[in-house]
Amino acid sequence: VQLQASGGGLVQPGGSLRLSCVASKAIFSINHMAWYRQAPGKQRDLVATITSGSSTNYADSVKGRFTISKDNAKNTVYLQMNSLKPEDTAVYYCYANLVAVDYWGQGTLVTVSS
Repeated sequence: VQLQASGGGLVQPGGSLRLSCVASKAIFSINHMAWYRQAPGKQRDLVATITSGSSTNYADSVKGRFTISKDNAKNTVYLQMNSLKPEDTAVYYCYANLVAVDYWGQGTLVTVSS
């Protein structure tokens, strides 16, 4: 499975961005997809997950601000990010798990700064 992430950029605190992750395979068959992020000098952390049945889960730090969703017809997973904070600055990675194999996208940089 190839994953192509996009949508990152520079945004002011309090602003919004929407990340997209397009998969090369029909995502309705992928039981687990997620967004991770890695800030400079820090480990990669889980941000949000979505299952094939569209169940979602979020890191405490983004609950109420971020929303993960998917469009099976477009093979795309989204991460809507609102009320962005400087501490949300990171490279965001799309992730998929299929038949116990992990797949990663190339990452897209989100910078939150005034």
